[in-house]
Amino acid sequence: MKRIFSGVQPTGNLHLGNYLGAIRNWVQLQKDFDCIFCIVDLHALTLPQDPKELTGQTREVTAAYIAAGIDPERCIIFNQSTVPGHAELAWLLGCLTPLGWLNRMTQFKEKAGKHREEAGLGLYAYPVLMAADILLYKATHVPVGEDQKQHLELARDIAGAFNRRFGVEFFPLPEPQIFGACTRVMSLRDGTKKMSKSDTSDYSRLNMTDDAAAIALKIRKAKTDPQPLPATEKEAEARPEATNLLGIYAALAGVSFAEVIQRFAGWNFSDFKAELADLAADVCGRIAVEMKRLMADPGYIDGVLKRGAERANAIAAPVLRDVFDLMGLLRP
Repeated sequence: MKRIFSGVQPTGNLHLGNYLGAIRNWVQLQKDFDCIFCIVDLHALTLPQDPKELTGQTREVTAAYIAAGIDPERCIIFNQSTVPGHAELAWLLGCLTPLGWLNRMTQFKEKAGKHREEAGLGLYAYPVLMAADILLYKATHVPVGEDQKQHLELARDIAGAFNRRFGVEFFPLPEPQIFGACTRVMSLRDGTKKMSKSDTSDYSRLNMTDDAAAIALKIRKAKTDPQPLPATEKEAEARPEATNLLGIYAALAGVSFAEVIQRFAGWNFSDFKAELADLAADVCGRIAVEMKRLMADPGYIDGVLKRGAERANAIAAPVLRDVFDLMGLLRP
């Protein structure tokens, strides 16, 4: 059976980029794959977290999954820390992973920056835990963005190293799940930078919890240039803010970028922003309302996570037991 594994960190401020770039696509995957969608709270610990906020954010991400259309009965939804096999397998795989492989990971260099000597081991070993997340369920496919491709390649390398070391074809080599139209959503304040939950300005992003009024205000304040909207895709290439807003419209409307260019060519930004605000409020506003309803019932959210953890453990435990046996570790 084809199996998907993917996850999001519970670090707050899920935004339109998370929805269009990942979660919306996951909704489609549940039709054709056995899907496991995780809230990767262990990964979140690579940076300092407020314990109470982490709990609330875990529930918020769970609510976002469900509100966006992921069915908790069809898919497995759980938080990573409730399945001990993730941490156990990460240690076992870490013992087989050469330092040279980890030294090539560009994300560690980017996140640690000039303070590399002060960075925690968790940040350095993050890709091994990601490999364990995937391999613990023998996932065959992983939806990945540009920033995670290198980590998936490492997961494939680790799976191959394990299989060769113990002379078995035990772990499948997970394949990237690529979407035909992967939407890269940029900041509303700077069309050259990716929309980010860490941006200090809340006006740089549309949060998945924003209501219709907040959505309209942020789109109205979004940075633009003084010219009318471009008439061709070629013209749009040199105008990042225009390209970003037109791309968001195309993604939310489910049409091609070329169609949006053709429809709005020569429009003033103020008129186009009104159209975009209405569309975004319709699509995202409904998700925000459902998220608010779900988060008002933490007992339901916790029940989804508990049942998901039980189902995840039922898959993970036999895999981990076989890994122990192959590695010669005795478990009476």
